[in-house]
Amino acid sequence: MTSITVTGDAAVAPRKPFYRVLYVQVLTAIVLGAIVGWLWPEFAKNEWIKAMGDGFVSLIKMVIAPIIFCTVVSGIAHIGEAKKVGRVAVKALVYFEVASTFALVLGLVVANLTHPGTGFSGKPDAAAVAGYAKQAGEMKSVDFVLHIIPDSVVGAFARGDILQVLLFSILFGFALMALGERGHTVRSTIDDMAHAMFGVIAIIVKAAPIGAFGAMAYTVGRYGHGALLSLVELILTFYLTAAIFVFVVLGIIARIAGFSIFKFVGYIKDELLIVLGTSSSESALPQLMEKLERLGCSKSVVGLVVPTGYSFNLDGTNIYMTLATLFIAQAMNVPLTFGEQITILLVAMLTSKGASGITGAGFITLAATLAAIRPELVPGMAIVLGIDKFMSECRALTNLTGNGVACVVVSWWEGELDRSKLNAALGRRVDPSDIETAITTG
Repeated sequence: MTSITVTGDAAVAPRKPFYRVLYVQVLTAIVLGAIVGWLWPEFAKNEWIKAMGDGFVSLIKMVIAPIIFCTVVSGIAHIGEAKKVGRVAVKALVYFEVASTFALVLGLVVANLTHPGTGFSGKPDAAAVAGYAKQAGEMKSVDFVLHIIPDSVVGAFARGDILQVLLFSILFGFALMALGERGHTVRSTIDDMAHAMFGVIAIIVKAAPIGAFGAMAYTVGRYGHGALLSLVELILTFYLTAAIFVFVVLGIIARIAGFSIFKFVGYIKDELLIVLGTSSSESALPQLMEKLERLGCSKSVVGLVVPTGYSFNLDGTNIYMTLATLFIAQAMNVPLTFGEQITILLVAMLTSKGASGITGAGFITLAATLAAIRPELVPGMAIVLGIDKFMSECRALTNLTGNGVACVVVSWWEGELDRSKLNAALGRRVDPSDIETAITTG
C-alpha cells in the first residue's frame, strides 16, 4: 500500500478574505433580510423579494431526484462489495438502522412535546397550497402503494416523484450489486455522476445568500418580526435535541461499549471545528478515519463503517427531518395524524439515505420527505430556508460524531477494538494531532 504523508502545513487551506466566505455572506444576508423585513415590510413583501427565496428552493428541488438516485444506488452497490467482510457489514447496517430510528423518533417526540411551530402567524400562499393539494389529490391507502410504482422510469424523474425514484433506485442498486465485478463500470459511472451532481449543488449554494435574504425578508415582512421568535425557538430546539441525542443516546451506547462520549468528543474536536467552519461532515472524513484507526479500531472496520455511514448513518439529518417537518406542519396549521407521523419515519428512513455530508443536503432530504408525505407542505420550506445554514452546521456536527461512535461500537462488537490504544488516546496520553508518523508507518 502506498503511504501518504500529511503534514500540518499541507492540511491548512489558504485563508479567504472574510467577505468571500459563504458563512459570512449567508449570515450577513440573513441579518439584512430581517432588518429589511422589519423596517420596510411592504417592500419585503414584493414578489421579486419572494422570488429570491422561491427561486433558490426551486434550484434545490431541481436536483433532488438525480442526487437521490446516484447516492442510493452507489450506497447499495458498495454495500455489495462490503458484504465480502461478512459480519462487519451486517453489524454496521443493523447499528445504522437502530441509531437512525432513535434519531428520527427523538425528533418527533421533541416536536410533539415542545410544539415549536405553534403560534407561528404566517401561512404560505393559498394558491400555492391549493396547487400542491390538487396535485396530490385524494388518495386511498391502496392507491398510495400503487402510486409508488411509476408508469415509466423516465416519467418518475420528469415529475420529480421522490418515492417512485427511490423505488427504482433501490431496485437498480440491488441489481447492480448482484452483477458483482461486471457492474464495476456502471458503478463507477454512477459515482462520477454523483460527484458531478454534488458539483451542481456546490454551484447552487453560491446563491444561498440571495435566497436567504429573500426568504428572511419576505418571512419577516409578511409575518412580522414576531415570526423571528419562532425561528429562533426552532434553532434552539434543534440544537438541544441534537445535544440530547449525542450526550444521552450516543452516550449510553458509548458507555455500553466501554468509553466516554465526552472524552470521544474531545478527541475529535479538531474535526468538529473543521465541520463547524464548512457545514460539511465530508470535509473531515480523511482525518476522522485516521484518528479512528489510531483510537484502536481496525483498518478494515474503519474502511467499511465510516464511508458507508456517510450515506446510511446520518443522525443529525434524521433529527432535522422529523423536527422540521412537524415545525412546518404546525406553523401552517396542517395537523398530522399519528399514522402520518409514522409514515414520516418510514419515508425519512429512505430519503435520508440520499443525503451526503455536503452543505444543503439536509434541506434536499427535507424537500424529499415533504413531497412524499404531504406535498402541500413543500411551500412551507421557505419558512426555514433563512435559518437552514444554522441547522446545517448542527446536522453535520451530529452526523460526524454519530459515524465516529458507530465505528468504535462496531469495532468493539466485532472484537477488533484495541483497548490499550483507546484508553491512551481518550486519556490524552498521546497527541491526537500528530498524524504524520501514523500515516507514513501505516
